[in-house]
Amino acid sequence: MSVRIQAVSKALPAYSRSTDEMLPYLDVWLSGQEERFVRKVKKIFEQAAVDRRYAIMGPEEVFMATSFEEKNELYIREAIRLGKVSLQSALDKAGITGQELDYIITVSCTGIMIPSLDAYLINELQLRQDIVRLPVTEMGCAAGVSGLIYAKKFLAANKGKRAAVIAVESPMATFQQHDYSMANIVSAAIFGDGAAAVILSSHEADTGPEIIAEEMYHFYDATHLMGFKLTNPGLQMILDVTVPEQIATHFSDIIYPFLEKNGHSIEDIQHLIFHPGGKKIIQLVETLFASQGKQIDDTKEVLRLYGNMSSATIFYVLERFMDKQIPSGEKGLMLSFGPGFSAQRILLQW
Repeated sequence: MSVRIQAVSKALPAYSRSTDEMLPYLDVWLSGQEERFVRKVKKIFEQAAVDRRYAIMGPEEVFMATSFEEKNELYIREAIRLGKVSLQSALDKAGITGQELDYIITVSCTGIMIPSLDAYLINELQLRQDIVRLPVTEMGCAAGVSGLIYAKKFLAANKGKRAAVIAVESPMATFQQHDYSMANIVSAAIFGDGAAAVILSSHEADTGPEIIAEEMYHFYDATHLMGFKLTNPGLQMILDVTVPEQIATHFSDIIYPFLEKNGHSIEDIQHLIFHPGGKKIIQLVETLFASQGKQIDDTKEVLRLYGNMSSATIFYVLERFMDKQIPSGEKGLMLSFGPGFSAQRILLQW
């Protein structure tokens, strides 16, 4: 049974600053630190390949000693607002109403809310009272593709149904004011806030690229590479410096057996829809694909325009491809990485 992606739509928070505009706030945050260290931190921001970051709060609040409770309350309020905006926009693009959804998956890892976001969206948009809910948490940057995989499996088993996957993230709300570690600094340099929604369908008449295969890949003994530690001030970023190296080690096993299993090779793939984890990971992927003439320009552009918005970012890349006039029969490979450590893959065909 065919499962297709009907529509993708994003929603951005109200606050944004360019990298140049962020530097004065770094001066305040780093006041009293050694000058050499200050220069190093600024260089990390300037060389992160991110021109602008969006956030659910102003930079003054980001760099203030705001309590975990205060930041999380703001996260909850903005998650509901951005989730509603992105989902309604995606429904409008698909030409359907919220009452036509059978399955709702919400994705987030940068705040804590119970009930989960999906419960609020059911009320906000008056979705059906028998809609099936699935909140996906604690999967980080990989969770957007994970949500698509779960939706696809549900729809493949249920003809004539529709699902929505909504990702809302605020990495900026996890910034730790008194943490001068490289993990906290690099996180602030590459991450931004954002939301996006995707509508999928197993209705025969609905159009869009078809998900023809999907699979997860889990690294052994790699739980230390990425995640959050719950501390009194909030969620503290864990980001091991060896992440790009670990990805490089597994890259061939992640890509080529998956394609071969589905009767394809990398030569058959015209479009790479990759999550922009950061500048180093983008450079790694470009190096690995250089000999095959593949490019990830859309991935780089999303990182430049918005930063890494954790699970929502892959949908910003996907939206760029949905807006193109891609010829029928061409294929795309979606790929994202996240805590666990894991890689999630989807094979699309237009």
